Amino acid sequence: MTVIVNGEEKDCPDGTSLAQFVELLQLKGDRVAVELNRRIAARKAWGETVLQEGDRLEIVHFVGGGSDITQP
Repeated sequence: MTVIVNGEEKDCPDGTSLAQFVELLQLKGDRVAVELNRRIAARKAWGETVLQEGDRLEIVHFVGGGSDITQP
């Protein structure tokens, strides 16, 4: 089946949970937030949330880092 991820079509096996799909995309689940069909998907429900044909996902990656400015 096909789902839309950040505006791009992606193939997804039937019966795939959101947790499995995040893993298939080789993303670290603890470093992304997912919006599914315009609603934030609670991470605790990813395993039970089965994707459907045409679902729209927006996936945001958290990027760590810091400042190299030293304080006097």
